[in-house]
Amino acid sequence: MTESDDIGALLGADGPFARELPNFAPRPAQQAMAKAVEHAIAECETLIAEAGTGTGKTYAYLVPAMLSGQRVIVSTGTKALQDQLFFRDLPKVRSVLGARLKAALLKGRANYLCLYRLDQTVREGASFDRTQATQLAAIRAWSARTRRGDRMELAEVPEDSPLWPRVTSTPENCLGVECPFYDDCHVVTARREAQEADLVVVNHHLLFADLALKQEGFGEILPGAQAFILDEAHQIPELAGQFFSQSLSARQLTELAQDALGECNGITGAIGLLLEPIEALQEAVRKLRLALEPLPARGPFHELLKREGVPDLLRDVSELLAALTDVLASQAERSRGFMNVHERAGSLTERLDRIIEEHSEQDVRWYELFPRGFALHATPLDLAAPLRTMRERTRAAWIHTSATLSVAGHFEHFARQLGLDDPQTMSLESPFDYAKQALCYLPEGLPDPAARDYTERVIDAVMPVLEASNGRAFLLFTSHRALRRAAELLADRVPWPLFVQGTAPRHQLLEEFRASGHGVLLGAASFWEGVDVAGEALSVVVIDKLPFAAPDDPVLQARLEALEQAGINPFMGWQVPTAVIALKQGAGRLIRDVHDRGVLVLCDPRLTTKGYGKLFLASLPPMPRTRELKQVRGFFEQAAGSAEE
Repeated sequence: MTESDDIGALLGADGPFARELPNFAPRPAQQAMAKAVEHAIAECETLIAEAGTGTGKTYAYLVPAMLSGQRVIVSTGTKALQDQLFFRDLPKVRSVLGARLKAALLKGRANYLCLYRLDQTVREGASFDRTQATQLAAIRAWSARTRRGDRMELAEVPEDSPLWPRVTSTPENCLGVECPFYDDCHVVTARREAQEADLVVVNHHLLFADLALKQEGFGEILPGAQAFILDEAHQIPELAGQFFSQSLSARQLTELAQDALGECNGITGAIGLLLEPIEALQEAVRKLRLALEPLPARGPFHELLKREGVPDLLRDVSELLAALTDVLASQAERSRGFMNVHERAGSLTERLDRIIEEHSEQDVRWYELFPRGFALHATPLDLAAPLRTMRERTRAAWIHTSATLSVAGHFEHFARQLGLDDPQTMSLESPFDYAKQALCYLPEGLPDPAARDYTERVIDAVMPVLEASNGRAFLLFTSHRALRRAAELLADRVPWPLFVQGTAPRHQLLEEFRASGHGVLLGAASFWEGVDVAGEALSVVVIDKLPFAAPDDPVLQARLEALEQAGINPFMGWQVPTAVIALKQGAGRLIRDVHDRGVLVLCDPRLTTKGYGKLFLASLPPMPRTRELKQVRGFFEQAAGSAEE
């Protein structure tokens, strides 16, 4: 354990990081955060640390974590960030500190090759098309040389390839210790390494799957830790909702049926008993999906029950699933695979009955429709209580950090969502000089965002900015409909390369955008955060509307009603703070480096016409604002002049 002064000195101008790492710049904010993290770990406290872009928050938590002498779990927002942390940042910090500690990387089981399911897929000899056959050959060759079995290693097989679900396992279909490949299992190896490590890097999905006790078959995956550090912590409220929900999907039922059929191979008489109940269940699921077709893509459960025939079809699925479970019980002793399928069927039966039958005031029951399926959910109305219980059970320090956790400098909204009682808080401003590096442009004359021609008017307002910047822009939209309309409008109007979300994988669009030098990229939700384009390739970020959550979200509707009943204004108490944090994420794409310069274009007129607009503007980095297009042109002319000097 080191003294706080030492932590500051380590990251200071005369410390080892400044000496040993090229381009390392000492930052007072980074040193202050490192001291706060060190104190929180030592005192087992809860800390909320908002650290503006460029603060260096990764080192600010890794250094005290590694020096604490405690077991620490670091959780990130995405698997890509997880890999970056483990393979890039962590080795540098460990090298500078000379720290002799064991670190492990752990992901959810779907990220690891399953040798048993690969063997099954090869044996089945299914008729794959040429592309899939090539991909399967690549997976087989890779399986012979990989040590980790992490599918991120095999870039030549796309992440969305239909082969991955066939050669990875789920908690339901894993055979556990009875698997013939158990001794070489990549999931078991990764978990064993995590159990033995001093510092484990996970992602939020896995963290909550484990802490919410949703993963079965291996007990608790993550070792008991003295500290949990959650990076990109602004994502936690939404993710927690998923993991404390009871859910059942058409896909789970279909996969159960397929796996039950697969287990019949080589077991005498099994197919004769199981074929009829399996086909009956598959047909009932198909009929139910057909009956739901006219409904909106998502909505409250009571709307689903109003549709003619749907309650009966739900009952049919429930009864047929129970009947299949009974038949599987008669086969469960005949193979480990059948025992596994029987347990899954029983679990899904219980879950479906609970969602259909139970009317708890604590839960919101709702449905989702997909092109070929559906999902039914029961989500807790209030996440604060289960999250508080989960944290108390760990008896550990909890550190939450992100560039976007506060609303106009206050943390009440984030703390209330997570049930954080009286946490330590700190807000660290970005070291970037926003007064010189950035300009916020609020175009005049735009109509109310509900206007039918709003997207057309936005594009008209943005075109002169794009001409001044010579492309080099992100246009971020709050809906896919607006994104598609903007893509149509810009197709013939821009001389620069146009990149549209949905036309290629995200990473490919970003690579091509960076390489183009003058591209214009149109993105919706997934481009608002976790996207980093430093340098001149990105000099404009346009945001079409304030990112209020979709009003058709049944969970949100129920939460807003509950807030109202508790005497809290749901709009100012929930919707505005949530939208402020989302806007900060989108705006944060603009300045990623001390040398970046750019213009943030906020099109929504409510920023200046509504009282709550001030709250949004007060939450953004301190950059000058203008309503004059000539100032925007002047900003880019000045940048061009500086580049020529």
